[in-house]
Amino acid sequence: MTHERRDATAVVDSVLTALADPTRRQLLDLLAAHGEVTATRLAEELPVSRQAVVKHLGLLDAAGLVSGGRVGREVKYSVRPEALDATARWMSSLAADWDRRLAKIKLAAEAAERESR
Repeated sequence: MTHERRDATAVVDSVLTALADPTRRQLLDLLAAHGEVTATRLAEELPVSRQAVVKHLGLLDAAGLVSGGRVGREVKYSVRPEALDATARWMSSLAADWDRRLAKIKLAAEAAERESR
């Protein structure tokens, strides 16, 4: 496996791991809806503490899904779509591979049916 492919695989793995948690998915939805927003503001809309939100944001940041930037005394977070784009490309490629495999199986089954007649 090439270095570039290993990097892409690591990105997809970290994104899928981060998205496995429903609270983190909710955070991404809220960030997408609100744009740049603080952890305090996000915590107001979730049934978890601000500290829990910060922890989840840290995991999302490590996966490349969000970024935080200091604005005065606050840190405002926003969505970074690049890692999601890479994951979507991987999923599309995987789906295309399965489509090709299923098409081959269908052709083989149709050929076997024709031969049995």
